[in-house]
Amino acid sequence: MHAMIGSLDAAVEGYAAGLAEQVAAAVASGRALVPSLARRLADHGLSTDESLREHLSTLPILSKDDVLALQQADPPFGGALSATAAVRRVFQSPGPIYEPQLDGADPWRWSPSLRAAGMGADDLVLNCFGYHLSPAGAMFEEAAVALGARVLPGGIGNQDLQARAIADLGVTAYTGLPSYLKAVIDRYDDLGLPRDRWRLQRALVTAEPLPDSLRALLRERVPTVLMAYGTADTGLIAYETEPGGGLVPAPGVLVQVCDLDTGAPISQGEGQVVVTLLRPDYPLVRFGTGDLSAWRLGADGSPRLVGVLGRSGAAVKVRGMFLHPRQASAVLAGVPGVARWRFVIDRVEHRDDLGCEIVVAEGADDETVAADVADRIRSGLRFSCAVTSVADLPEDAAPITDRRDWS
Repeated sequence: MHAMIGSLDAAVEGYAAGLAEQVAAAVASGRALVPSLARRLADHGLSTDESLREHLSTLPILSKDDVLALQQADPPFGGALSATAAVRRVFQSPGPIYEPQLDGADPWRWSPSLRAAGMGADDLVLNCFGYHLSPAGAMFEEAAVALGARVLPGGIGNQDLQARAIADLGVTAYTGLPSYLKAVIDRYDDLGLPRDRWRLQRALVTAEPLPDSLRALLRERVPTVLMAYGTADTGLIAYETEPGGGLVPAPGVLVQVCDLDTGAPISQGEGQVVVTLLRPDYPLVRFGTGDLSAWRLGADGSPRLVGVLGRSGAAVKVRGMFLHPRQASAVLAGVPGVARWRFVIDRVEHRDDLGCEIVVAEGADDETVAADVADRIRSGLRFSCAVTSVADLPEDAAPITDRRDWS
């Protein structure tokens, strides 16, 4: 056991040391291009190249709330983008937080994860991430195109059409939520489409956990199902190269697991995933994802993330999108006829089930109020969910109750 701990410590330290010069050079270049980064570094005694090499991990972690505040003070990107950066598209994630798509091939660097799943120039990839406002759909399309693959931009919904396209076009690969892949498989069978025209052999899934039970179900129809991890802010962070083998840190980023109290990098135990992008025109430095993880050793002795173990903040991920208590409160505050409310998340048949329970004020009509709440959730939070009237809620009820079992 002591030898294994020592090996993990050495592997994590070796990984960080191997990137130290590259990280320091990228941050130094970013400091010259982005005045807000120069001020942030100077405020914490990191004005020299030597200090960047030796002490960058002492820089306080930049949280999503910090990014939101910076963007509100200095729209649209909070001063975090170089004036010379070429922005091709702008996306909006819940918060709202705005993310730039920078020019160039595969700007979010997801292609290594697709390549690990066996995807390449011969594939037709059904991309079932959303193409509206959030960057997920574009992220995976850019990655697949960078590998020379063709893309069917399926998005979320229209499962009848997606299933028929699998049969008609000979779709060979999939990117999206693991639960959505199961739903597409089930719909293919429900429609009675020919099994001999099912050619989908490879899948890269992300944005929600992949329990062994669900992976086993998916592999009955899709032989290769690998998991990856990333965010809208950072792009790819880590990915599997074999089922259950842990997540390899991606190229183009420094990945750290940091103590929740001190923010210092750790090699043992659970902590927050903190990422530094190695690109000077968008130098996201020591960005805290809010996700919890830990290091483990891969079969080859390299350090790997165990996956996402939970969240360090109050936000939760539902159907691949974040639900923030603060944002939910802003949308539902002052809705006529609503005395109290809470969101409840369950896991049913390997899919997230989101509901909203409301206590209707005396004299208000239950159905009218529930319909109003559902409309506000759909337009303000971009979630569809069932709204249920209940007699009462506990005084200490949290705004979001997560009852999911991932076993």
